[in-house]
Amino acid sequence: MEKTAISNANTTNKNDTKRILVCDDVADNSFLIRTILEAENCLVKSVDSGAAVLTFLETDPNPPDLLILDIQMPIMDGFEVVQRLRELTKFPFLPILLVTSFDYDLNKMNGIKCDEFIQKPIDIDTVTSKVREILDRNY
Repeated sequence: MEKTAISNANTTNKNDTKRILVCDDVADNSFLIRTILEAENCLVKSVDSGAAVLTFLETDPNPPDLLILDIQMPIMDGFEVVQRLRELTKFPFLPILLVTSFDYDLNKMNGIKCDEFIQKPIDIDTVTSKVREILDRNY
């Protein structure tokens, strides 16, 4: 029996691969998330800083379907990245999944507009279910 991959979950075109951008300054975290999502037939690009997220999004002609973003990073944290993205007219509705070691309440995040968050340590089932949930809502 064939399982329904994330990229095929809510689409009539079974070749509609979901593009996901992962940003974490810890390479092992990015690798784990990338491995989980590639097993679900997603096309994953990884970057290691908030500045790299902004550069990638401003220069890549094919924006991702989802941004998975670590909150705690040096220089520019995930909150600042989200704030900057929401100010750009090109990305006001880009779905964002925040990754954190802390317990945050999405309703109390001082106007930071993201779709969901997950806590570290990374759990395979949590990543796949949250990504499916966000993509189903937005596509």
